[in-house]
Amino acid sequence: MSADVTSEGPATTGWRARLTQIGPGVMAAATGVGAGDLVATMVAGSRYGYTLFWAVVVGTVFKLALGEAVGRWHLSSDRTLLSGWRTLGRWATGYFGVYVVLWGFVYGATAMSASALPLNAMFPALSVRYWAMLCGLAGLALVWFGRYALLEKVMTVLIGVMFVTVVATAILVGPNLTALGGGLVPSLPDGSIVYALGLMGGVGGTITMAAYGYWTFAKGWRSPKWLPFMRTDNATGYLTTGIFVVAMLVIGSELLLGRRIIEGDEGLLYLADTLAADYGQWARIPFLVGFLSVTFTSLIGVWNGVSLLFADWWRTWRLPREAKPETAGDYTHKAGERSTSFRLYLLWLTFPPMALLFLDRPFQLTIIYGVLGALFMPFLAGTLLVLLNSPTLMPAQQRSRWLSNTVLALCLVLFVTLAVNELVGLLT
Repeated sequence: MSADVTSEGPATTGWRARLTQIGPGVMAAATGVGAGDLVATMVAGSRYGYTLFWAVVVGTVFKLALGEAVGRWHLSSDRTLLSGWRTLGRWATGYFGVYVVLWGFVYGATAMSASALPLNAMFPALSVRYWAMLCGLAGLALVWFGRYALLEKVMTVLIGVMFVTVVATAILVGPNLTALGGGLVPSLPDGSIVYALGLMGGVGGTITMAAYGYWTFAKGWRSPKWLPFMRTDNATGYLTTGIFVVAMLVIGSELLLGRRIIEGDEGLLYLADTLAADYGQWARIPFLVGFLSVTFTSLIGVWNGVSLLFADWWRTWRLPREAKPETAGDYTHKAGERSTSFRLYLLWLTFPPMALLFLDRPFQLTIIYGVLGALFMPFLAGTLLVLLNSPTLMPAQQRSRWLSNTVLALCLVLFVTLAVNELVGLLT
């Protein structure tokens, strides 16, 4: 389907047709799962075994609801998300503009460093700092010269690699299916509430969730007729990453239970070394390749998706105050990828953060990134609740019903709690 299609719908909505169109949801879900999420899941497994499996399931449901809400807004309202935020007032677009600039600076260094760690572990002749720079430049070149179609193909391959390697590792260490099933019963051992909240709200939940609608436009989905495709695509993406996260919980529970794990990206290197010690070097290399696939997928997904958000923010911000909110027909994905604002933000993600690499990723940087990440998800959940229930912006048939509103409200409560926790941690 051409990305220029704006009014025609699919010829059929059967399952076979839906499966052939899968792409944006898998990209959004995989981009949101980074090295930090894997470590958080692994540490939870090493401390509490399978007890918090229920939190992974709840988190997957929350991300399904948020992804569906973002996609439904784009396909049903005939507006981009930034155009929707503009209807709420200049405060909403102003908040996002400040946020995306600060977040991009910190995330750029974090993403490049995370991608460099497995490369340095496999090829130590080059330090993490310089591997990080090469990863940033590789992402820049791929997104600058490529387009959505190429990016989807590259990310699909990387997602396949990361899924196979991590799930294969979980099978290798041998999951206890009885204990895993028992973990479906909600319980909170002493000291586990922070980990449970993190698993529910952190895994796969980032600013890239807001980019999902732009990728659906790139796919050629431009009307409510594509809603069945979007829902299948969204569900496939988050169920895939849900299985992926469960695999990390299994690895933490079976291989690392009772061990003290480094709570940072370096914790994954510790896991690779543990695999080598227990099973031989042959088990270490595939896991490191999977680790690299996870981190580089997040990098290029952000380099494209968040740059699209920034480009649309710049386009929307410059509109006169008296101008009516633009419809999706006024937004052209191809123009967004080729715009000056898209490329400027792409450069912003790549080059200024390289200065932070010379600080060797101090602990303060990690804390700031955690706080910045926590401050976006309440904004996304809260504004979606308002936009999707608006009688002036949404057709009656596509407005949120009680189930969607309930889950979005629970997401809002969860993300506000996580944001407060991060802010308290920063201050103390």
